[in-house]
Amino acid sequence: MALLQVNFFSDTLGMSTSMNVIMPEYTEEGASIPVLYLLHGMSDDHTAWCRYTSIERYAQERGIAVVMPTTALGWYTDMYVGYNYFTFITDELPKIVKSFFPRISQKREETFVAGLSMGGYGALKCALLRSDVFSKAGCLSGALDVAELYKNWASLEDEKTFWEDIFGPRRKLRGSGNDLMAEAEKRATCETNPDIFVWCGKQDFLYKNNLRAVRKLKSLGYNVTATYSAGDHQWKYWDQHIQDILDWMGLAKKEVK
Repeated sequence: MALLQVNFFSDTLGMSTSMNVIMPEYTEEGASIPVLYLLHGMSDDHTAWCRYTSIERYAQERGIAVVMPTTALGWYTDMYVGYNYFTFITDELPKIVKSFFPRISQKREETFVAGLSMGGYGALKCALLRSDVFSKAGCLSGALDVAELYKNWASLEDEKTFWEDIFGPRRKLRGSGNDLMAEAEKRATCETNPDIFVWCGKQDFLYKNNLRAVRKLKSLGYNVTATYSAGDHQWKYWDQHIQDILDWMGLAKKEVK
């Protein structure tokens, strides 16, 4: 495998940004390479998955490409005050990846997205709103029902401005494009809805949030695989369960010859 740090200019963001990309070194001639867009959490950047997990080894075992962009604290949204990170991730970034790495697949059935915490929210949002691009979404300890969480976050005076810059005033979040449960309801009959995988630790502060979100998604008819086990909000569990997501996505380990 090759691990590349790519520094490039984003027209959508109007600034230079970075991504880490894991690429297979050898594939069958003419074959496209399945790709996982792997999103970081609130306190991290494009380097976190490589620093804290064995994602490079997992990708090598499966012969896949992994694209890990950075979006700072933008919550994978077109921010109320700030940058258009959702447009960047779902529209501009796949085009940039195609231009830099033409062997990476552009087929929906070979394009996946996953993430942890804030990135779990981002993964589900990308797959729900751009199901023409992503066929499957994996969420680890995801902040899935952000409208419910926002009530507690924005009640803290020193946090209010931060969250309002991302999502706007609280009254505007519920039912908006950033409210994933509302978007899931609007899109429930879409023929290209993504398959969804959710894992959350039972000791995680987001556990009940995940339970509510999964119940809602299942009631709307989404194909959701949900698993819960011991664990809280930390990397040793995400390193373990990203492997479950790769298996669930059908990205099987290759036989060693």
